[in-house]
Amino acid sequence: MNIVGKRNWYFGFSLLIIIPGVISLFLWGLNLSIDFTGGSEMTLTYPQTVNQRTIDGVKKTLTQEKIELVSLQPSGNQIDVRTKPMDNKQDAQFLTLLQKNTGQVKQDEFETIGPVIGQEITVNAFNAIVIASLLIVLFIAWAFRGVRKPMSSWRFGVCAIIALLHDALVVVGIFSLLGHFFGVEVDSLFVTALLTVIGFSVHDTIVVFDRIRENLRRNITASFPQVVNDSILQTFVRSLNTSLTAMLVLFTLLIFGGESIRWFIVAMLIGIASGTYSSIFNASQILVVWQEWIDRRNHR
Repeated sequence: MNIVGKRNWYFGFSLLIIIPGVISLFLWGLNLSIDFTGGSEMTLTYPQTVNQRTIDGVKKTLTQEKIELVSLQPSGNQIDVRTKPMDNKQDAQFLTLLQKNTGQVKQDEFETIGPVIGQEITVNAFNAIVIASLLIVLFIAWAFRGVRKPMSSWRFGVCAIIALLHDALVVVGIFSLLGHFFGVEVDSLFVTALLTVIGFSVHDTIVVFDRIRENLRRNITASFPQVVNDSILQTFVRSLNTSLTAMLVLFTLLIFGGESIRWFIVAMLIGIASGTYSSIFNASQILVVWQEWIDRRNHR
């Protein structure tokens, strides 16, 4: 199999997946939960299926209590309501008036996060991703410092980060589309999933890179594209088996797990699939493109 020779097809497929998500990010952004924006979130449960009259009653009650509504999402006999920050006293008054306007109702969940805390979570999430990426580059550059010339250990680190960004854009882009069309919110668990995906992606990429380094030492006369192609083929089955094992566990959790971790699992599934693809078909191919460009420049 000449995987390296068909690298432009793999790059094109990646762009086909990433571009719609990037466009969605520019147009609509992410549907952020109160973890990032601050606010109050509650789940109201009724004994019967929610109808338009009940929804109008909830909106009327919020208006009477001068509580600013952010979003309202009915589902069966429940309504998920998101508002600007409320305290416990406002919540109690709201529920009392809601009983009069809509009948018997039970509040299953209530959570409030202030805007300062939401902003702090956003900053910390961004810092965590940046610091993790920087540490990954430094570690890979150090770990591959003995690679055969003319390859540079820094190139391995940079290519791993490019593959990592590919996976992050795939996950974030798809969740931007899900948020716009299906109302899926991005919360702190999403950041946890994204950091886990970053770790998994780099782990898989390093396995391929390590085999490239070994084959560079053994096959002194072979061309660099040939060494990379051989290395990918030697690790191909191992990478697929590792990813499929993890994805089977995640599928089980998706089926039998609770509602609270559903989108966390979906983010993990997307990220692991993308990470496996990028480590085989993107990261190593970028190394080849980079080396060929340097060879052409030196030849001129």
